[in-house]
Amino acid sequence: MNNRIKKLVECAYEQNIDNLIITDAKNMHYYSGFYNGEGYIIAGKDGFKVVTDSRYTEYAQKACEGFEVCDITSVSPETLVSSNSVCGFEDKSVSYAQYSFFAAKLKKLTPVENMLYSFREVKDKEEINSIKKAVAIADSAFSHICKFIKVGMTEKEVAAEIDCYMKKHGASGNSFDTITASGANGSLPHAIPSDRKLSDGDLVVMDYGCVVDGYCSDMTRTVAVGKISDEKRAVYDTVLGAQLSALSGIASGALANEVDRVARDIINKDYSGRFGHSLGHGVGLDIHELPNLSPKNAKPLQAGNVVTVEPGIYIPGLCGVRIEDMVVVEDGGCQILTQSPKELICVG
Repeated sequence: MNNRIKKLVECAYEQNIDNLIITDAKNMHYYSGFYNGEGYIIAGKDGFKVVTDSRYTEYAQKACEGFEVCDITSVSPETLVSSNSVCGFEDKSVSYAQYSFFAAKLKKLTPVENMLYSFREVKDKEEINSIKKAVAIADSAFSHICKFIKVGMTEKEVAAEIDCYMKKHGASGNSFDTITASGANGSLPHAIPSDRKLSDGDLVVMDYGCVVDGYCSDMTRTVAVGKISDEKRAVYDTVLGAQLSALSGIASGALANEVDRVARDIINKDYSGRFGHSLGHGVGLDIHELPNLSPKNAKPLQAGNVVTVEPGIYIPGLCGVRIEDMVVVEDGGCQILTQSPKELICVG
C-alpha cells in the first residue's frame, strides 16, 4: 500500500469519514497508480478497492499494489462499505450522474474535494523528475519552432508543428490545446489557432505543453516576425521585467498574492487593465492545479509546489505578449525548470 493513500485515509479518519470514493481519473492515478482507466476507488475502513470493468482489470491488478480489484458489473457501492458508513466524495469534479448513482446506493455522503487536492500540491522527487522531462521536451520544441517559422505560415501550421515535434520526441500527448496567436490575435489570452498568416512586424504568442508519465508541462514564449515597432518592443520589455521580478520573489513561505502583486504593479504602471488573469497556477497531473498565484490567494507557498509564472499584456487591435516559465518552489528561492531564452527572438 502506497504512502499517498495511507496519508489520505488517515486525514479522512480525523474528519470522521469512514471511506473515500474517488472517481476523478487524475486522483485515481495519484492515489492508486490506476492510470487512464474508468471506474472508481473506495478506500478506508472497509478496505482498498479499485472498481472497474474487464477492459482494465488485468492492468489494475498489476498497477495498484495493495488494492483489491473488483468487477464493476458484479458489485455495487453499498455492498463494498459498511451500513451507515460516512463516505467522502469529490464534490467539485463529480458529475451529477455520478453523484446521483452514489447517493442512491449510500446513505451518508460528504464533500471532500479539497482534501484530495491538498495532498497533490507538494510534489515529490519522482513527480518533479517527470515534470522536468515534459519541460525539456517543450523547451526543445521551442528551439525547433524558432527555426521553422516563416512569414506566410498560418497559426494552425505553427501549432501543428509544435504538437508533432513534442510527440516525436517522447510526449504521450499535449497538456492542453496548443495556442498560437499572431498579430492582433495575440490580445486573446486563450486564442484558438486560425488561418491567419504570419506577417512581418507580428508578435507571435505560443503557449503549449506536453505530458510525460502522466505529468504536464506548460510554457509560453512570444517571438517577433521580422522587425517590430518600438511600441510592441516596449510591451515585450515590460512583460519580461514583470516576469523576472516575480521569479525573484518566489520561495517557500512567500504569499501567493504578494508574488502576483509584484508582477501586476509593474504592468499596471504603464498598461493598467491589460493583465487580466492570475500570474500563475500549479501544474502536475492536471494542467491547472493548486496553488494559484492570484490576487485572491493569501496562502504561503510551500517547498515542492510546482507553479507557472506567466504575466501578460493584451492590447486589442495591436498585440499580446506572455512569457511563462515553470518553477519548483524551494526554501530560499525557486528552481526555474523552463530553460528557453527570454530575450526577444526574431524569426521568419
